[in-house]
Amino acid sequence: MLQYITNDTDLYNIAEEVQMAIDGGCRWVQLRMKNATDDEVREVAAEIIPMCQENDVFLIIDDRVELVNELRVSGVHLGKEDMDPLEARELLGPHAIIGITANTADDIIRYKGKDIDYVGLGPVHFTTTKKRLAPELGYEGVREVVARVREAGVEFPIVAIGGLKLDDVKPLMEAGVNGIAVSGDIVNAPEPSIRTAEFIERLNNYNS
Repeated sequence: MLQYITNDTDLYNIAEEVQMAIDGGCRWVQLRMKNATDDEVREVAAEIIPMCQENDVFLIIDDRVELVNELRVSGVHLGKEDMDPLEARELLGPHAIIGITANTADDIIRYKGKDIDYVGLGPVHFTTTKKRLAPELGYEGVREVVARVREAGVEFPIVAIGGLKLDDVKPLMEAGVNGIAVSGDIVNAPEPSIRTAEFIERLNNYNS
């Protein structure tokens, strides 16, 4: 399971990024535009929603629950300082995908039994794409969090995030995560669609 997170870069516009990720086989995209206005997000969403629909891609938006509701995309990803996910569920209904950010096992366990679809666990490594970065977990930290969460009987899919590169796939899957979220290593690659395909191949090889 690979999630591509859009990145504010001078190399491409967001629609180009998303198209390249789709061309590489990615079927789950998070539109993240932290410093943009709602109108700017709407404008970009209008470009990428048709791409996602044509390719059966899940499109989620970072933070902006009201825009998710308005634009009828697949769901939302919520950071610790964003809307409470249970409130978001009330607004978006039962079919929306709702993901949350976590840095510790306690962050995840507190939602045991609640209607959450996945957890973004990180940062694994240092990343420049996020401000106010929480402590880096590393592979062992991820392994410890996953173990504690599973021991507590919490079965949310866990997606690792934070400065991830191709060589991180195997150790993170061995640490027990269910997928990874990638931004910079794809968009900064010489051929982003090829790098996307490489990530998916490594994930599939691990799962096969």
